[in-house]
Amino acid sequence: MIFRVSRYFVKEKECSLCGKRSREISSIIGVCGECLRENPNEALKYAMEAHRRSRGRYGLPPEPPRDPKGLKCTLCSNQCQIPEGGFGFCGLVKNVNGRLVRLAGTPDKGVVEWYYDPLPTNCVAEWTCPGCTGIGYPKYAYMPSAETGYYNLAVFYGACNLDCLFCQNWQYRSMTALLKPVHTVEELVRAVHSRVSCVCYFGGDPSPQMPHAIRASELMLEKCKGRIFRVCWETNGLMNPYYLDRAVELSLISGGLVKFDIKAWTPSIYKALTGVDNKPLFENIRRAAKRIQERPKPPLIVASTLLVPGYVDEYEVRMIARFLADIDPNIPYSLLAFHPDYLMDDLPTTSRKLAEACLKAAKEEGLVNINIGNVWLLS
Repeated sequence: MIFRVSRYFVKEKECSLCGKRSREISSIIGVCGECLRENPNEALKYAMEAHRRSRGRYGLPPEPPRDPKGLKCTLCSNQCQIPEGGFGFCGLVKNVNGRLVRLAGTPDKGVVEWYYDPLPTNCVAEWTCPGCTGIGYPKYAYMPSAETGYYNLAVFYGACNLDCLFCQNWQYRSMTALLKPVHTVEELVRAVHSRVSCVCYFGGDPSPQMPHAIRASELMLEKCKGRIFRVCWETNGLMNPYYLDRAVELSLISGGLVKFDIKAWTPSIYKALTGVDNKPLFENIRRAAKRIQERPKPPLIVASTLLVPGYVDEYEVRMIARFLADIDPNIPYSLLAFHPDYLMDDLPTTSRKLAEACLKAAKEEGLVNINIGNVWLLS
């Protein structure tokens, strides 16, 4: 049977474990969301094969290496133990003759590119962002409404410590494999001019290259001393806690936001979608959230979840919302509509029914500032 959803024709696929057929099963993962939750050990055997295929295309390790004789990298939460001659999961750290060599993401150089994004823009936090709404005016925003005429410096890092099979920016993997373009911190800082009111680091993800992003942010704030300039992050949240603390501090003092992308609550769902474990993410969110009350407006912490049909459902959102509300019910939370991409291009877009059910669940768990993003994608 074939269904038409939005602009896509979506076939039913069969779960390799339970035999269920649904258009909300991704053929690359091979199993349904229910089996991943109820029979995770068996289901993940199928899903992890997808990551071996995904990573193999670019010569990257299929999972964070765990060689007992390897060298431990502590730059991010994956804590790779890298064998002699091998790479870390991010592809930017190599064990060379018993010494870890960082190929990029140092205070000197990064695999990175950038562009100017006119404000207001499609920021994950657009409904609660100073540049898009004027929240925090006049201390943290130039205008009481959207900063028309100003720009966000959108900094795209070409590496990641996840392997999202639905990645909307999957091209970053080529940047990792080729180790280019490479730019110094000074080159990035020179991109800031008088009409740039904020910088936002995304990718890929800034997590594997935090020393580069943090040093760039410090120099940007020095350059912009005496005027408004916000430092923001769109991240999976899996950086070393030391770097997280520094990122939070830079955002706190500048009026910027730290936006955590929470892919899923259930560990097996998260791992099937991303290739790694999610426990460090929730630890890092709690760590960052300790400073929320130091600056209630604009909000320091924002969270988002992509509603992947068949995998990230009402249950996942309810549990994430419960976790966030337990910290602070005022944490802004965005539910993002899914667009088929990369290796999960055989799923439909998020349905309006699912988005509304997830919105209701998040409200029932106590969150008070919830947004549905990418509404034009809802089917």
